[in-house]
Amino acid sequence: MLQAPDPAPTRIVPYRRSRIGPTFGLAVVLAAAVTTLLVTVRNQDRPDDGTPAVRPWATPTAAQVTPASTVQAAPASIAAGSSRPPAVTPLVLRYDFNGYPVEVASGGSARLPLAARTAEGGTLRTERHGDGLAVRFPAKCSTRAQEDCPRAILESNPSESLNPGRRPLRYGAAVRLSPTETAKGENVLQKGYSAGTSQFKLQIDGTAGRPSCVVVGIGSPEVYAVTAAGSVADGQWHAVECARSGTLLSIRVDGRDAGQGTVPAGLSIVNYLPLRIGGKGAGPNNDQFHGAIDDVSVLIDAG
Repeated sequence: MLQAPDPAPTRIVPYRRSRIGPTFGLAVVLAAAVTTLLVTVRNQDRPDDGTPAVRPWATPTAAQVTPASTVQAAPASIAAGSSRPPAVTPLVLRYDFNGYPVEVASGGSARLPLAARTAEGGTLRTERHGDGLAVRFPAKCSTRAQEDCPRAILESNPSESLNPGRRPLRYGAAVRLSPTETAKGENVLQKGYSAGTSQFKLQIDGTAGRPSCVVVGIGSPEVYAVTAAGSVADGQWHAVECARSGTLLSIRVDGRDAGQGTVPAGLSIVNYLPLRIGGKGAGPNNDQFHGAIDDVSVLIDAG
């Protein structure tokens, strides 16, 4: 379990996508001090299938994981990139996967079913986590070319209710990742892309296996991230949570503060894209997550 002292707020240093950011260092399992963000060039995630960043929703060909979605399509103002989302009520969305593959979505003011998207023989399995179930994603692939590696994610329909705009936002998941399952890029959950739209994302990147929280605002080239000081790639379950409130972006690991910094007060996240779990798509270079995920949540205050 990560343990770190409560840090004082520090300024998050953004980077522009045209620059090459620093790479992660060696793994630090238990760090005595919390570092601020380390933003790498892989944060410049674009659609992995070569399509435009904003595109109409197409129903996945894979079997539907849950009953048909009850979420309404976003209005034209959202599709056009409005900085003010129409939803003004709080949203609480949780996935515990205990009824997988039947009832994975429940809670609060929204219900957003997930569908499996797979490629190259990728599969999603279940494993025990406490008294329930978690979803296991495809293993690392080191003997094939990247485009031939098995890939699988969970994906929702687009949802206007998942656009926080400038409102307070919390999102996270429980993750299990071994030291041999780390990779240069592994996305736990995300909505949107850092290039061309806007985004919130939780990722675990590099051989060090350090989690980080990422936000990108509409119309801005800046990517803001805060990275935990210690690794979660130890084969144990860890709860990781990201939070954006006003100008503060923070990350917590196993209930402890693990890093924080500042973002612009006007940063607004609105895009007409799905929520994705386990990767940014099913195409090559999809930042596939290789461990197990459980207890995914997205909480948006009325603000």
